[in-house]
Amino acid sequence: MNKKKYNKTTLLTLLSCLSLNASINSSYAVEQSVTGLIDLRYSYVDGIDSHLDGHYGKFRFDPHSNLAVGHAAINYQVEFDNPLSIHAIAHAFVDEFDSEIGFEQAFIKYQDLPNPSGHRFSARAGIMYPRISLENNATGWTSPYTLSFSTLNSWIGEEVRYTGLELNWDKLGKFDNKKYDIGLSASFYKHNDTVGTLLSWRGWTQSSRQTLWHERVEIPPVAARFGNWLRHQAPNTDPFIELDHRYGYDINARFSMANKLKVNLGYYDNNADTLVFKRGQYTWDTKFTYAGINTKLGKSTRLISQFLIGDTLMTSPRGRKVVENDYQSGFVLLTHRRGKHQYTTRLEEFSVTDNDNMPLDNNNEYGKAWTLSYQYRLNYNWFLQGEYNWLQSNRPARVYDNEPVDLIERQWQLAAKYYW
Repeated sequence: MNKKKYNKTTLLTLLSCLSLNASINSSYAVEQSVTGLIDLRYSYVDGIDSHLDGHYGKFRFDPHSNLAVGHAAINYQVEFDNPLSIHAIAHAFVDEFDSEIGFEQAFIKYQDLPNPSGHRFSARAGIMYPRISLENNATGWTSPYTLSFSTLNSWIGEEVRYTGLELNWDKLGKFDNKKYDIGLSASFYKHNDTVGTLLSWRGWTQSSRQTLWHERVEIPPVAARFGNWLRHQAPNTDPFIELDHRYGYDINARFSMANKLKVNLGYYDNNADTLVFKRGQYTWDTKFTYAGINTKLGKSTRLISQFLIGDTLMTSPRGRKVVENDYQSGFVLLTHRRGKHQYTTRLEEFSVTDNDNMPLDNNNEYGKAWTLSYQYRLNYNWFLQGEYNWLQSNRPARVYDNEPVDLIERQWQLAAKYYW
């Protein structure tokens, strides 16, 4: 990944406002908390060079042995005795070729008490993830189940984030003697005009590397980039740039029953104007529908499944269709906890369908993956984890990098994780 000059004022303005908020609210009781995660990791990869280096490898790390700080995350929260709170999540990643630190999320949250009928309203404003993942619910948007995220949530972590406003309504069933809650959210946002670039030109990946707010991500050597139509594309993509000054939106619906069942449905549309091209970055009109379920199958067993399907379009500034793709990804995860032991397996299938006629730009892809993970809890803070990842994919574009179209890649990982 590449650094970029920090020309976005959004985060700086937000943090200044947060600091001002803290000072002018001295008359309120303030409670601060800091939680975090250190993930020290060893990996061995049997595959090709990683997508993070601008290639087509599906895993985060390059072939052979790697020692890394898989995650170093800090979650800082300030709670006032009014409905406001401040949240800032920073992340660092360190390995032989990739050392980076920066912000992952930063937002202000409003959440009041429910009224006598059980209606509760809340809101978030700032840099944040949409409410999509049912897998990544641990510190720093990590997974408590596996070391590598699913292909679906790996893409969310790398390319789907924004600055905006999220409005939420929840109806709490306990006020009506019901065992379930329902909720609706509507988000309006900017800074996500290039989403779809990585999915089209690089394909689905299985990673645990989130893109930090200031980063650019390298694009693999798609042959069309060196021809007439795409020669102005920068060698990397800026996932969080604002190009067309239009608002996208995300609609989300939820149903839950205590800790037994969660259902999540939503629709995302970045509403991009594909005629806009600036600073080596095209706008991509990207939309998708997503669904997920998280349910207990027994006292110690849980099933999580998610599915996402959508399409993306990129044109020239004159309106000629350049890239038009359909895509989908889904997984089923089963996890079982027994004492200090946790066993997890995950099955996945993913694809990209290329619908345009652009020469030397074949974005077709089909693949499937299997993950087996074991975690042992040493004490309240320390966890040891081992994991095996197997991924088979067919991607014709790998010939542009002198790699085989059909490929099976494998990864073994060992991690020591410390939460505080």
